[in-house]
Amino acid sequence: MENKTLRLLLPQWQGGNNSDYYFGAELLSHIVPQSDDSKLIRVPVNDDLDQKLPIEHGIEGEEQLMAQLDATTKILEEEAPDKVIILGGDCSISQAPFDYLNGKYNGKLGVLWLDAHPDVAAIEDSTRDHEMVLGNLLGRGAPQFSAKVKNVIKRENVFFAGLIYNELRSSDQDVNRLKLPYAVPDELKKDSQSIIDWINENQIEQIAIHFDLDVLSPQDFRSIYPAEPYLKDFGAAIGELTLKDVTRILTDISEQAEIVGLSIAEHLPWDAMNLRAALAQITIFND
Repeated sequence: MENKTLRLLLPQWQGGNNSDYYFGAELLSHIVPQSDDSKLIRVPVNDDLDQKLPIEHGIEGEEQLMAQLDATTKILEEEAPDKVIILGGDCSISQAPFDYLNGKYNGKLGVLWLDAHPDVAAIEDSTRDHEMVLGNLLGRGAPQFSAKVKNVIKRENVFFAGLIYNELRSSDQDVNRLKLPYAVPDELKKDSQSIIDWINENQIEQIAIHFDLDVLSPQDFRSIYPAEPYLKDFGAAIGELTLKDVTRILTDISEQAEIVGLSIAEHLPWDAMNLRAALAQITIFND
């Protein structure tokens, strides 16, 4: 029987409280290679992009995020795919699909977190769910969101790739407390051996990849937050990998384990968004 692959378009923006992620996800769904063999389902997301998100139980937009998390979970349970591609959206898009996949593969799923940041903050450290999503999956993070995780991911089954370790903040210290394995960009630019060793040591057969595009260098890829035109100070760690590096890493991984999940997050196509905003001011588009 052929594996069933499901594509989820999840333009969730509330986890990072940044409405630009909505358009970024929409455009991403047209950029990725198309397939007649994969069903695409759009997860309902609140599209009132001008609203001010309230802080509810310590989380910005908690009610909307919970509703969207439940909707994603329901779709996955009804469709019962073998593989999932998630097109987002802020980083919190990975919670429901990775939880589902870990259950499907009996708690043995490997998770590769391709990101400049670890997303393991606790609710005491942040009000934004996208900074806590991996913490949630590890049974930590924000209690109301980690309580939704049915299949907690084992810490040894997580590996950070491209992490800017020397710029970890106080909110990122679960990386050290839990002794989560990682490889910094300079290491990965040479080869993928550290990831391959992790796969082999933990006997990982299936793997889900969280690909936050900001793991990339803004000199190499321009559709990410740090590449915003005229931005003088990003205020957080900036990725250093190239698309060529990531392509090689994912190709190497696919030879060691079956890729069953891929989420792509934080696509911010500045030129397209700025052009759209400019054209919206011209009368002929509003007649």
